[in-house]
Amino acid sequence: MTAIAHHREAPATAPLRILWVNPINQPGYDAPIADLIGRVKLPNAEVHVVSLAIPEPVALTNLEWRVFESSIWFPVTAIARYAATHGFDGYAIGCFYDTALDEAREISGDAVVCAPCQSALQIVSNLANRFSVVIGVEKWKVQMEDRIRHYGYHDRLASFRTIGRHVDEFQQDTAATEDAIRRAVREAVEIDKAEAVILGCTIEFGFYAQLQREFGVPIVDAVYACYKATEAAALAKVQFGWKPSRLYSMAPPGEDRLAASGLFAAPPPIGNTVIVPRA
Repeated sequence: MTAIAHHREAPATAPLRILWVNPINQPGYDAPIADLIGRVKLPNAEVHVVSLAIPEPVALTNLEWRVFESSIWFPVTAIARYAATHGFDGYAIGCFYDTALDEAREISGDAVVCAPCQSALQIVSNLANRFSVVIGVEKWKVQMEDRIRHYGYHDRLASFRTIGRHVDEFQQDTAATEDAIRRAVREAVEIDKAEAVILGCTIEFGFYAQLQREFGVPIVDAVYACYKATEAAALAKVQFGWKPSRLYSMAPPGEDRLAASGLFAAPPPIGNTVIVPRA
């Protein structure tokens, strides 16, 4: 039997454009995240890693508190609009709270939008029946548990384990952070019977591989989970036309309403940019 040849899919090597936002207005993580992505991206992907342009005196290094997070909902959404109008195939929101994910998806045009929590959950669900999430401090637990429940994975959650560190402390003393994560992973696996562990912050980068070797269970890095989910979705969009639906609950405001609102009249709130080119 021969395949029906009414349509020819784009090759897996088709060019991709992906936008990653670090949703803070400090550029310090842009180059490290771009470096991580550069190690693992497809050769045909061009990736723009950006942080936010929010003027002083606002200075955000993290979104741990809801009051901090509240200040960046619209900027993250506005950059989704930028992705829609500037030819990006995928847009990644780099915070494990999945900040403004639904709003960004509404306005992203043909760009597929992903975020770390949902991406990590989708990946870990293929690898294990029970998982734990390693977080910085107890403060995060309720909000993250709400997201896990919202996505339908709560019955597979073995535990949260905290390491007693804030986001802006993770990369200051990486040896101490790794030791703290190691203790949390051990407790999750040995006490809570987790079969896999998610590192519940994008700034917990650089630790998964060593711990995975030590414990012999999947340790899901939030940056890689989110980036690879976005890249895969972007490629599926280009190859198969699987772009965001715009019916019913996914319908955005019409262009006339958007223009009348004036919401996107200003330039997109993009600050620093690091571009990872195609190979």
